[in-house]
Amino acid sequence: MTATTPDPLSELPGRIMAREMAEQPAVLRRILDEGAPGIRKVAQEIAARRPRFVLLTARGTSDNAALYAKYLLEVRLGLPCGLTSMSTTTAYDARPDLTDVLVVTVSQSGGSPDLVASTRSAREAGAITLAVTNNPDSPLAGVSEYHVDIMAGPEKALPATKTYTASLLALYLFVEGLHGGDGAPAQVLPDLAAQLLARQDEVRALAARYRFAERMVITSRGYGYPTAKEAALKLMETSYIPALAYSGADLLHGPLAMVDNVSPVIAVVTDGKGGEALQPVLDRLRGRGADLVVVGPRSQVEQASAGFVLPTEGVAEEVQPVLEITPLQLLAYEVTIARGQDPDAPRALAKVTETR
Repeated sequence: MTATTPDPLSELPGRIMAREMAEQPAVLRRILDEGAPGIRKVAQEIAARRPRFVLLTARGTSDNAALYAKYLLEVRLGLPCGLTSMSTTTAYDARPDLTDVLVVTVSQSGGSPDLVASTRSAREAGAITLAVTNNPDSPLAGVSEYHVDIMAGPEKALPATKTYTASLLALYLFVEGLHGGDGAPAQVLPDLAAQLLARQDEVRALAARYRFAERMVITSRGYGYPTAKEAALKLMETSYIPALAYSGADLLHGPLAMVDNVSPVIAVVTDGKGGEALQPVLDRLRGRGADLVVVGPRSQVEQASAGFVLPTEGVAEEVQPVLEITPLQLLAYEVTIARGQDPDAPRALAKVTETR
């Protein structure tokens, strides 16, 4: 019998998360090449039913993807859109009239009981229901009238990475399909995502700033705000650093008082109107002497204490969030490794969270 040599990488902390982050360019390409026609067909069928407005239902990472969809629906389509409170139906047994309302439920696993129950209730109340999941055989897909498969493949690390970017792209293509768009601006994403992943050494250098951080603030505006929330979630669930995510506008309404010259602040600056709206916040942060790191265009990074330059030139503002999160996923990974922890297995967490 021939002995096999153990793979030294197979026992390294974070190996699963690292592998799944590395899969993201291929996942994005798969959605564009194989998934886009089906997403467009679903969008066309729903558009023909002329929904009055949209409600988005999700938890955790998927909630941040849903928030991105909210910006897309309101900005690109002018369609009123809200985030649901599932407990109104699951705990309080409320039965609102959802006739001709589009209810989009976003869930990687499609298995959480409250998501399934609230979607079933919405359908019974007259809603047009769409599940966006990584599992077409899930209970959520089963109770929904329509389904979009994000095609990310199995995700085993507890921190969601490839399913998040896959959800963003699938939701973008769906919203584009609602108004007859072809989603062409997304074609640049797979190659640019691969370029970002190749710059992990830059992120590792940034991570050294946060090895002993006791708290962090992450801020953005517009399309970048969901990225700030997702980055904060990744840092909290992997490194256990309390990370507070604020819209730049909300940061000025009080929380700015906690920022001083030793407070780490990460600003996600989308190249476009969202970044322009964030500029006064960046000025205030610099004025307070904050330890400011910018993830965004070169012109903004050069004015900060440090940063990570995103390839935003020629990239539509509405698809930049698919790229913005990549260095921040890497940052969460590198900070966690530097702190001697395993990002694959955050304490007290399970892959499928069964809330009710």
